[in-house]
Amino acid sequence: MAVVFPEAPEAALSTLGWQVVYRLLAENDLFCVEPVFADPASPRPRSVHTGTDLGRFALVLASLNFEGDYPALMRLFMDAGIPVSAQDRGDWPLIMAGGPVAFLNPFPVLPALDALWCGEAEAGFLRVAERIARTWVRGGSKAQALESLAALPGCLVPGRSPLPVQRQVVADLRTPAHSVFVSPEARFAGMFLLEVNRGCPYGCRFCAAGSIYRPARQASMEALQRIVEAASPRKVGLVGTALTDWPDLMPFLSWLRGRRAQFALSSVRADGLTEELLAFLRHAGIRTVTLALEGASSRLRAAMNKGLDEDAVLRVVATMSRLRFETLKLYLIVGWPGEEEADFKELEGFLERIQQARRAGQAGRAAGLKLIQLSASALVPKPWTAMQWAPMASLERIAAAMVRVRSMVARHRGMRFSAENARQACIQGYLARADESAFPVIVEAAEHGWGKVWRCHGAYIEAEAGRPRPVADPLPWERLDVGVRRAYLRGQWEAFGRSRPTLACPPGSCSACRRCGMERIMETMFEKEVPQP
Repeated sequence: MAVVFPEAPEAALSTLGWQVVYRLLAENDLFCVEPVFADPASPRPRSVHTGTDLGRFALVLASLNFEGDYPALMRLFMDAGIPVSAQDRGDWPLIMAGGPVAFLNPFPVLPALDALWCGEAEAGFLRVAERIARTWVRGGSKAQALESLAALPGCLVPGRSPLPVQRQVVADLRTPAHSVFVSPEARFAGMFLLEVNRGCPYGCRFCAAGSIYRPARQASMEALQRIVEAASPRKVGLVGTALTDWPDLMPFLSWLRGRRAQFALSSVRADGLTEELLAFLRHAGIRTVTLALEGASSRLRAAMNKGLDEDAVLRVVATMSRLRFETLKLYLIVGWPGEEEADFKELEGFLERIQQARRAGQAGRAAGLKLIQLSASALVPKPWTAMQWAPMASLERIAAAMVRVRSMVARHRGMRFSAENARQACIQGYLARADESAFPVIVEAAEHGWGKVWRCHGAYIEAEAGRPRPVADPLPWERLDVGVRRAYLRGQWEAFGRSRPTLACPPGSCSACRRCGMERIMETMFEKEVPQP
């Protein structure tokens, strides 16, 4: 089988999800697993290990991480001589996709797929792959394999599976995700990636990961230590949505340092960055810290349920400056519904306070925090979030917001600004909430590139991205059930309009969004194995 990551090798080698699938399959003697990447240097997509043409595999598994992967995957099919539409293909290969987009909204690309895995790979995908493999080994047809998958929990076989298909999850991170491949070619060169937590308890209303990866789960320090001891990596990258919430973070970092292993953190919250932790990080050689502001004002951050403590941010800036960190990266999202000039005026004042905290931390020394990099992107309303009904801001409004922020950053020495491409954000916004009607546009983008597609269909794409969804209407992605109630999301959307924050998920479980209550139900369902045909 081919495990396809439709991006460049450096991105694939720095992404954990598809590596989990690779590891699960490679440990099983039934499978001969070959990775395939999008390699511009190769005229035909071939596997990494043996150079086998993509079209020669019986089973092709595609990892879909972002909406931008859709045309990239179609291009791989075209280059391999595989018809992009499932209805135009005969028997084998069977093409199946999984990944975050597969349980967010896979329907724009569904016409290209024979089947879809909706869920976390550890929650039963191995059983699905075994079912396909045994059908093929026995000389069965692809149609027989698909028929055998149709009723399996987590499987979506178009036209065969009962809807909605329920996402499959693992109850805990007994075996945390970790790198299979460590390479100097990776985006995080030579780094062994290690998952500390999955999901996030804070419930930011724009964050798809915080919704579709519920409930929030944390790995045990013992499990992570076993993985590190077996791999003996020189550099370890800790991956998670809220690393500073993990109570064992400092003990684990101290343990890594005792092993003379370098480390890096993927995400932190300002209120979790104590002076002790910052001093430890700096002494260990960490030079950069990243914080997410998200909204330009406290009003917008309350609306999105961000819960940012501005005083904590200022304390972190002053401490970083005093400890002589080199770079602070700040992330901002523009284009919120109801965003006003007053919000940007407040941001202007907050940036000035950040500069004051930076100077206070220097305490007269020439050295201090050298660079503050503020990066801005546009809000892309995502399925399964409170923002799924929201209109996306127009390109004109996004451009005006970027110019406004750039001008205020330019007034501060040692502060730089970078902006996301607004057109690409708009395309992402279109694909994020589209249905199967977007498939011809995806195929056209694979053939000719987004530049030509935009010239032909740009006005339509922007109009669709900017179209508000009536809250009473059914949504394409509701053919899946990720475990979060529509009524809960609607309540969160209404709370956004009132700028009313809600509490984070409790450490135990609750039934507010239904996700935690569905946990045992889903496990019980999967234990009822569907008989072999």
